[in-house]
Amino acid sequence: MTIVYLSLGSNKGDRIGFVQQAASLIGSVEGTAIVRTSAFYETEPWGMKSDNWFVNAVLEIKTSLSPQKLLEECLRIEAQLGRKRSESSDYTDRTIDIDILFYGKDIINEENLKIPHEYVHLRAFTLVPLLELIPNFEHPVLHKTISQLHNDLENPEMVVLYGTRVEI
Repeated sequence: MTIVYLSLGSNKGDRIGFVQQAASLIGSVEGTAIVRTSAFYETEPWGMKSDNWFVNAVLEIKTSLSPQKLLEECLRIEAQLGRKRSESSDYTDRTIDIDILFYGKDIINEENLKIPHEYVHLRAFTLVPLLELIPNFEHPVLHKTISQLHNDLENPEMVVLYGTRVEI
């Protein structure tokens, strides 16, 4: 069994419900068990223009699935929860997004799968929940801990505990 970290996010519809449903469906995949979950965070959209903030969380799971099989399951769950992928590479609002952040300490560089996730170190919405779970985990490519990566963020997007954001 390999320890894997998944980022879950939604900024369309019942955001909390979609993240909870995705976690439940991931936990029901044969060969996969949820170990623990970060808190839920409301996060400013990253890399896209949208007025809709995300709800994000990180799951720590144990799995016997290969990285490619896990990716297939994540894409299946996204589709099941109404995710419509566009042909464009632009980010759009979505019911659910599931990213594989880390698969143990493995480094995978395939056309359809990059692990560690290629943007994990640039996104406060992934680093803040990871800080909660594994602050001393060392990124296998960058050789910096999650805490160090978070400290290195130059202009992080807003990330607040769910339910604490005040609109001005």
